[in-house]
Amino acid sequence: QVQLVESGGGLVQAGGSLRLSCAASGGTFSSYAMGWFRQAPGKEREFVAAISKIGGVTDYADSVKGRFTISRDNARNTGYLQMNSLKPEDTAIYYCAADSTTRVIRTTGGDYWGQGTQVTVSS
Repeated sequence: QVQLVESGGGLVQAGGSLRLSCAASGGTFSSYAMGWFRQAPGKEREFVAAISKIGGVTDYADSVKGRFTISRDNARNTGYLQMNSLKPEDTAIYYCAADSTTRVIRTTGGDYWGQGTQVTVSS
């Protein structure tokens, strides 16, 4: 089984940038597609982005296309979410997830989850 730990969250002004990291251990990271989800207070968890096992396929929610970039470094067992042009509505707890394919992650959320990292965007 793979364990996931997110980091990189924080407080940023609208228009700013943050890069989230998802460090994996306990499994072969390159055997999993990975993704990012977020959950704002009082709202359901929503899909943000996903990337295939070796990074050749990416998928984004419409709300973040053109602003967020998902990537991964399998040699470092780490995935990333670069977030630019942040908006107050991006405020949420961000979670990384891992599973077999990007489609599975987008539709089911994945089998493995991190504990989350808080992102707060002030206006």
